[in-house]
Amino acid sequence: MTVITMSRNELTRLRVLIDVADGRLSVADATGLIGVGRRQIYRLLQAFRADGADGLISRKRGGPSNRALGLVFRETVLAIVRERYSDFGPTLAAEKLSELHGLDLGVETLRQWMIGAGLWVRRKDRLKRIHQPRARRDCLGELVQIDGSEHWWFEDRGPQCTLLVYATSRLMHLKFVETESTFDYFQATREYLEAHGKPVAFYSDKHGVFRVNSAGAVQGDGMTQFGRSLHALNIDILCANTPQAKGRVERANKTLQDRLVKELRLHRISAIAAGNELLPAFLADYNARFGKEPRNSKNLHRPLSAGDDLTDVFAWREERTVSNSLTLQYDKVVFLLEPNAVTRDLRRKRVTVVDYPDGRLAIRYRGLDLPYTTFDKLRQVSQATIVENKHLGAVLLRIRERQIERAEARSQSAPRRQGQVGHMFKVG
Repeated sequence: MTVITMSRNELTRLRVLIDVADGRLSVADATGLIGVGRRQIYRLLQAFRADGADGLISRKRGGPSNRALGLVFRETVLAIVRERYSDFGPTLAAEKLSELHGLDLGVETLRQWMIGAGLWVRRKDRLKRIHQPRARRDCLGELVQIDGSEHWWFEDRGPQCTLLVYATSRLMHLKFVETESTFDYFQATREYLEAHGKPVAFYSDKHGVFRVNSAGAVQGDGMTQFGRSLHALNIDILCANTPQAKGRVERANKTLQDRLVKELRLHRISAIAAGNELLPAFLADYNARFGKEPRNSKNLHRPLSAGDDLTDVFAWREERTVSNSLTLQYDKVVFLLEPNAVTRDLRRKRVTVVDYPDGRLAIRYRGLDLPYTTFDKLRQVSQATIVENKHLGAVLLRIRERQIERAEARSQSAPRRQGQVGHMFKVG
C-alpha cells in the first residue's frame, strides 16, 4: 500500500478535479472553488488523468528551498558560534554575528541551526527543577522566614520603599524602611525579638545582609554583620537557594502588595512613619483572616535573657589597628585617641570600632571604651584652594556642594547608613 502525503490545498484540488472528471462539476465552477484560471484547471486535470493523485503533489516537496542559505554558509556560522558564542542565546548570537562579523541572518533561522547542532535547547525541552512542597513547621518560632519586599507601597503619594516581612504560617512582624540595609534589619529584628522572643532560626534569601556573597572574601569569619549579631544571640540563619524555598513569605508579599496597598490608600498614608503606625492593626486583621495556627501548641521562641544587650548586639563592628601616633581610620574619618595610660600601650594593636544604629560610635579595647576626637577628611576644605576674597563665597558654596555629593561615597567596607540616624558620616 502506497501512502501519499498531501496538503489541505492539494486535497481540495483532488476532490474538485474528481468531480470535474466525472462530469459533476463544470470547469468554470472549478476555477472558483480552487482559485486558479481555466488553463491551470486543464493542466491539473491532465496531470490527474495521467498520474492520478500523485500528479497533484508539488514536485518541490522534500527538496531545498530556493531561498535557503548554502551549506557552506551554515557551517561557517555554526563554527563561529561554537568558538565564540557557545553560551549565547540565538537572539544575542545573531546580533553579534551581524555586528562583529557582517553575517546577517534571521534569529529563527539561527535558532533552528543551533538546535540542530546541539548548541541550544528549546525551553520546552529543558529539564525543569521540581520544587516539592515542604510541610509547615510544627512549632511556632522553629523557623521564621524573613524577606524584604521593594514596592510602590504608597503608589504615587510617596516614595518607593521596602517592607520587611517576618512570617511563619502567619505574619509575625512588618516594618516599612527606605531600603534593605543592615541597620534597618538591626532595628526590625530587635523589635521582633522584643515582641516575640528569640526563634530557633531565620530563613532568608542570599541578600548581602545575610550572606557573604563576594567570591574573594577570604578574610574574616565568613559572617555578615547581621549574621554575627544573630550568632551572639544563639539564633541561626539559613539561606535559601531559590525563591520557591521560602514560598510562604513570597506568597505573603504578593498578598500584601494587593491588600496593604489598598489599605494605605484608604487611609491616605504617604509616609513611612505613618505606614508603620498602621501596621499593627493591619497585622492583626491579616492573621485573623489568613493566618494558620501551628500544628503543635509548643512555642519555641526563647525569652531574652538578662545578658542579651540588644543595643550592643545590633551594632556594626570592625577592627582597626592603632598607629604609632595613636590614630586609626574608619569610614574616611581619622580618630585620634586621647593619650593616657591605657592608649599609649595600644600602638600597633587591634581595637574594635562599634557603630551603633542610633549614630553613636565607640572605640573599644577588651571591653573598655577609649576616649577619642575626630578629624573628618571629607569635611575639610582644601587648603591649596587659593582664591580672591570676592570669589570666596561662590567657591566655598561649590566646595560645599561637592562635599555633599561625595559624602555618601565613603569607605567600601563601611555600612550602608540607611536606617541609621544622628551619625557623623554625612556633611550637612
